[in-house]
Amino acid sequence: METSTRDRIVVAASRLLQRQGYVGTGIKQIAQEAQATLGSVYHFFPGGKEAVAVAAIKRGTEDFATLLRTALDGEDDPAEAVIACARQLADELRESGWIDGCPVTAAALETLGTDSEIQQACADALRAWEQLVRDKLLRCGFPAESARELAITVISALEGAEVTAQVTRSEEPLHVVGRQLARLVRAHQV
Repeated sequence: METSTRDRIVVAASRLLQRQGYVGTGIKQIAQEAQATLGSVYHFFPGGKEAVAVAAIKRGTEDFATLLRTALDGEDDPAEAVIACARQLADELRESGWIDGCPVTAAALETLGTDSEIQQACADALRAWEQLVRDKLLRCGFPAESARELAITVISALEGAEVTAQVTRSEEPLHVVGRQLARLVRAHQV
């Protein structure tokens, strides 16, 4: 199936954000990686680099949401679902040679303290992922407030463990966090 020019630009930007962050990624590099002209990039994204980054973050948001949904729906037990998610993240990070981390985290850290569309897209991503975990816990009978707080904890811990795994080039942080989160989830089960 042929990919549209716009989609190639978004995919290339997402990959570059994962590997180099927002600051380290240039609009010309995005065009080159997407095998598109600079004019095409500006045609689809008149707002330039920030507009491309927002689209790439939204794509990364949905990619991680798909991974999260698959892990959460693949296990009846929410604790085992959290472990499955951590395991999947570890596998994908290792397979990428430790370079394909979360484009949301990279962009968020580089734009802290700004009131940019990038920050908003990153905040929306984290809330969307928390909602997926929260919904799973609610379906499993957790009280609403426990489900909300556990979901925030799960996403925050997984994001931190992913960064740590990337830096240390080790799956261990994700596996450990997965096991500890599972214990926490089990401790709150009704």
